[in-house]
Amino acid sequence: MLSYAGDPTAAPRRPILRVLRGPDESVQDFVLPGASQGLAHWLGLIPPDTREIRLSAGADVTVERVGARREAEVLAQCLLRRPWRCVSALYERARGSERRYRDILRGACAVTPIARFPSWVAARTRPARIAPTALRIRCILLAQSGDAAALSATCGALRAQTHRPESIRVAWAEAPPASADGPMSGQVWDEAAGFDDLSGGADALCLLRPGDVPVPEALALLAHALSEADIAYGDAIGPDGRPQLKPDWSPDLALATGYPGFPLLLSKTWLAAALAGPVGRMAVLTPPIVAAAVTSAARVAHVPRILARSTGDGLNPSARAEALDALPGARPPFRAGIHDGAVRLEWPLPDPVPLVSVVIPSRDRLDLITRVCHGVLRETAYASIELIIVDNGSTDPAVLDHYASLRGDPRVQILMDPQPFNFAKMVNAGVDAASGSIVVLLNNDVAVLEPGWLEAMVRQACRPEVGAVGAKLLYGDGTLQHAGVVVGLGGRAGHILRRRPGDTPGHLGRLRVAHEVSAVTAACLAVARDKYLAVGGFDAEAFPVDFNDVDFCLRLGAAGWKTVWTPAATLAHLESVSRGPSVGAKRARFEQEAARFSERWRAVIWHDPFYHPALSVTTFGEDLE
Repeated sequence: MLSYAGDPTAAPRRPILRVLRGPDESVQDFVLPGASQGLAHWLGLIPPDTREIRLSAGADVTVERVGARREAEVLAQCLLRRPWRCVSALYERARGSERRYRDILRGACAVTPIARFPSWVAARTRPARIAPTALRIRCILLAQSGDAAALSATCGALRAQTHRPESIRVAWAEAPPASADGPMSGQVWDEAAGFDDLSGGADALCLLRPGDVPVPEALALLAHALSEADIAYGDAIGPDGRPQLKPDWSPDLALATGYPGFPLLLSKTWLAAALAGPVGRMAVLTPPIVAAAVTSAARVAHVPRILARSTGDGLNPSARAEALDALPGARPPFRAGIHDGAVRLEWPLPDPVPLVSVVIPSRDRLDLITRVCHGVLRETAYASIELIIVDNGSTDPAVLDHYASLRGDPRVQILMDPQPFNFAKMVNAGVDAASGSIVVLLNNDVAVLEPGWLEAMVRQACRPEVGAVGAKLLYGDGTLQHAGVVVGLGGRAGHILRRRPGDTPGHLGRLRVAHEVSAVTAACLAVARDKYLAVGGFDAEAFPVDFNDVDFCLRLGAAGWKTVWTPAATLAHLESVSRGPSVGAKRARFEQEAARFSERWRAVIWHDPFYHPALSVTTFGEDLE
């Protein structure tokens, strides 16, 4: 057992515990939770042949307690909490699967469902000690009729801040009620005013709504974050009492959901440069701010700590979509609509639409290759398609006959590549043969479910700032198979929310909207061909079978192109059904590639910017660690 404290002003980073085992000192790494609230706890099974334990953490991390629990005690706790998990753990122990045995016990005894956040956070919150800054902050409370009673709680919390605001002003959407006297009387919101007028002589503007109750160190933490940023926001307890554990800056998610919320701290210098026009209507103040942050490439800082109890931003999805469509001046070129109760941003297609080359690596399995080819060629609405099959030595006569029939379609190429299986090399060969400006990598065990899937991916892939685009993939039973990859999940990288219901909204409702992720699976991945070639395609030497797609997305990110996952493209995926499970030599090869991935992308394993450091990397849900 470990307990350790962290500095809330330091960059978020998950410590990594490295265990050296046996006479050859083989390495095993454990990714630990971040101390986002000030304190973190970790419980893990240390192998009996351990020779040395090393902790890799930032200079801000202080180990406060090291302890040990007997294995029998942990098994007993697992039995009491989740009896069937205990049975599974003992089964894995009996069959010699140390990793699964360990993870089942951790998931049962050291991971907390997010519904139990109040008790979890109470055991981990430490007061933040922050060196004061000279930043002068003006707080503006955006008040509507009926907010008078909530104002006192917000004003009281602001007066109790360790970083005292220079001034607190109330702006009313209409004439202040007669009960709002003295400091709370404020003034009527002036739509023609500029942000300079709002911020006055202060260095920064803090926006809140009546009823938002910031913790005492909220402004101090936001001010510290703003020292190297234009905008700063933090986590909150939402109006429903649930935690809002937010990702780092995710522009698409922010446009669709407004997740930064309140309190929101804005640099006056940035406001003057990016939002020179009038402030407009108070009710839709935040969408123009988020859009300006996107178009101006603002530096946006996230404080991964609960900073307030928030009333929300007051915009429902319909109102947000209308506000986004009504944005004035320079703005991102999308149209906003509503789908499944959430905002969907539709990005433009070039005219004429680009040719898309769909690359499918395959071998034998007539049932799979016929289904996926029929889906691409007959069930996809997008017309400008080229299909490239890269065959890894099929011997099934029925498959070869099927290829013969496909060759009569001018849209189809078939490359025969009977070399030892190297998925990355097959994908690269397919892209080399492609004529389209957009390439879609598609597994042979994927099935088309709806005709608009390809257009939705192409709209994203044509955006200049986007590299890889991933789809929502479902297992045959309708549960989630792929909703984006979290780096660090499972110790290396994994699919978030696997086996959850297909309509799972995800934390902050993010699975209902397109949003940034660190990586997506190559089972269905779209990318502009020139961007693919610019980063050298898949690394067939280091990652011939596994982790090649995650490595590819991360290299795109390092080159300046973000990865986007979209639910607008939904397909079925029978994961790895054509390859079979990884056991024996396959498992050894997997571990070798996993070790290479860990060494290459250690910095992202420390902190995936789109996954909160308090969330578990042991389970595949959105649980607390």
